[in-house]
Amino acid sequence: MFTGIIEEIGEISSIVKKSRSSSLALKCSKIKKGLQVGDSVAVDGICLTVVSINQQEVRFDISSETLAKSTARHYRKKTKANLERAARLGDRIGGHLVSGHIDGVGKITGRKKVGNGVNLEVEIPKGLNRYLLEKGSIAIDGISLTIAEYRGIKVVAALIPHTLNSTTLQFKRIGALVNIECDQLGKYVEKFSTKTNSRVKAQMGDMIPIYGE
Repeated sequence: MFTGIIEEIGEISSIVKKSRSSSLALKCSKIKKGLQVGDSVAVDGICLTVVSINQQEVRFDISSETLAKSTARHYRKKTKANLERAARLGDRIGGHLVSGHIDGVGKITGRKKVGNGVNLEVEIPKGLNRYLLEKGSIAIDGISLTIAEYRGIKVVAALIPHTLNSTTLQFKRIGALVNIECDQLGKYVEKFSTKTNSRVKAQMGDMIPIYGE
C-alpha cells in the first residue's frame, strides 16, 4: 500500500524485454535507504517487487499483465519514473491510500498555467469515470491528486509548484500517456451496493403479493 506522495524521481538504466515479461533496472538513491529484496516500490504508480539491489540500481521484474495494463510497456532507457516505497503502519498519510494496481492508461490532453501552478487535463479510459468525483482522489503516475473538475471522461487536477518540481509531470506534455488508479473506496462501495441490490431483488422476487379484500 502507498500514499501517492512521491519520494524520488528515478531513471531507467536498463530494460530487458523477454517473451512475455520484462526486467527493469532503475537508478535511484533516496528510496534505497532500508530497502530490501522482496520489498514493494511504486514505479509510476505500479506496485513492483524488488528482486535485487546494488550501489547504483534497484531491479524489478514486470509481468505480462502489468505490461498490458500500464505505461510500463513503453519504458525505454533514460525514461524518468516516480518512485515511492511502501507505506509503514504509523506513518502519516499525506495523500490517499494507493494500491499500486493500475486501472488503465490515460492521456494528457491539456496543460494550462494558472498562477504559479498548472491545471492538468487527463482523458481517462472509458468505464472508469463511474469512480470519479469532484474533489475526490485519483492517482496519476502514482501521484495522489485531487480532482478539481470532472467532465465526462476527462479530469482536471490543479498542480502546485511542489508537485511539478518533485514528480515526472514536469516533463510530460500533451499526448503523454499516464497510469491511472481510481480511489479504492469507490470500487468497494460499488461492489457492496451491487451485491446488496442483487440480494434485495432476489428476496423481493420470492415474496407473494398480498392484496386486500
